[in-house]
Amino acid sequence: MLVAVKVRHPGVGESIKRDFEIINIVAKISTYIPALNWLRLDESVQQFAVFMMSQVDLAREAAHLSRFIYNFRRWKDVSFPKPVYPLVHPAVLVETFEHGESVSHYVDELEGNDRIKSALAHIGTHALLKMLLVDNFVHADMHPGNILVRVARSKRSSKKLFKTKPHVIFLDVGMTAELSKNDRINLLEFFKAVARRDGRTAAESTLRLSKKQNCPHPEAFIQEVKESFDFWGTPEGDVVHPAECMQHLLEQVRRHRVNVDGNVCTVMVTVLVLEGWQRKLDPDYDVMHTLQTLLLKADWAESLSYTIEGLMAP
Repeated sequence: MLVAVKVRHPGVGESIKRDFEIINIVAKISTYIPALNWLRLDESVQQFAVFMMSQVDLAREAAHLSRFIYNFRRWKDVSFPKPVYPLVHPAVLVETFEHGESVSHYVDELEGNDRIKSALAHIGTHALLKMLLVDNFVHADMHPGNILVRVARSKRSSKKLFKTKPHVIFLDVGMTAELSKNDRINLLEFFKAVARRDGRTAAESTLRLSKKQNCPHPEAFIQEVKESFDFWGTPEGDVVHPAECMQHLLEQVRRHRVNVDGNVCTVMVTVLVLEGWQRKLDPDYDVMHTLQTLLLKADWAESLSYTIEGLMAP
């Protein structure tokens, strides 16, 4: 059995702790500055520190791998490296070596082969939606460098390469996100509103994405978002992609000083990162529309699981 060995660099944990102690002092000072206290930098630093420390705890990453493997045990098109117990320690992780090519090759380099690219977009989207909607356990570092693609090659004909469905392997699962029940409901209402281009509901859902909302003028925020979405609902604005609507909304969040809790923000950014490379793979594949379809067709966990798995075949 081929294995990969991940080793934590000596002293890196202590170095990160020391760095965050310094950053935390600066963040606490910012809470006494009126122009900066709305940012709640001290909370953001604490949340980011948890993510960073989870990255260097390789025993935790092994536990995450085991959980993802269980969650996707019925999926033939998605897999994760398997931790090799008992060769697991906070400083060392031995896992199965996974063959494959970076998804970046298909996103940026491979010309043509639309079928395989479309299949990759399909698999990646439904894997993320399962993590978010069914499992509430999301890979929070889903950039192309952490995704491998494996395609069964035929010796008889190179043409058969593109008749085979690709297999996706997710790596480096140290960073994950889980949402509370309320955060999950509000975030899904937000995504549904963005997909429907319902500005008022999107804005109201956004204001509920923090337990301590300090937006100084919530009505002004709601009105501005509603006006933007009303424009996107016109023939002139209809050409704007739903993901671009979401990005514009996040810019309005920044300008109106709307607070969004760290875990929720992590999930939103993960969706945008995935949507970006999915759109390069298949410009006609609409992640937000797929999300809307799922939310409108299914109720909660179990029915969503059946719906997502039923849609897995391109």
